[in-house]
Amino acid sequence: MADVTEGQRSEHEKIRLEHEAAKLFMRCYEANTRKPIRHIWHNQPMRPDVSCTLEGERLDLEIAHLYGSEAEAMAILGRELSEQTQAELHSLDLEADERLLKALNRILLNKAGKRYQTDKVWLVIRNTHPQWGKDEIKKLFGHITVPDDHPFEKIWMVADMEAKTGIVRLYP
Repeated sequence: MADVTEGQRSEHEKIRLEHEAAKLFMRCYEANTRKPIRHIWHNQPMRPDVSCTLEGERLDLEIAHLYGSEAEAMAILGRELSEQTQAELHSLDLEADERLLKALNRILLNKAGKRYQTDKVWLVIRNTHPQWGKDEIKKLFGHITVPDDHPFEKIWMVADMEAKTGIVRLYP
């Protein structure tokens, strides 16, 4: 078996986490709506991370993970973080609710600038912080900043790491 580089390991881990988040979202979405959502596959750049079918129609999902701290992110990812990610996580040194809002708004701002070659894309953000759940996320309604010029038809959050508390629709 060939040696795997650190970069390849990181890419495999990233894809694994994206697929895991997409599967959790799809399971919850289907349970809530009774609409069949199936057949996950990974995409290359210029397309959202994952594609699936929703009631037989193609749906693309851009996946993001919301972390509470640098240590938590490293534990979840099982690897070193880039200097940029570390700096962003360090800047989140606020009260828990403020930190959640700031981290969420940062993800929304960063993802809003992306453009994809697709007709229908949803943003799915997976919350990884163990102290934040569906109730804390719902308290942010009215404070979340969704940039006007974003490519997403809908924006969802998987409310916790294992989707035990379900999903929350953030937009529209």
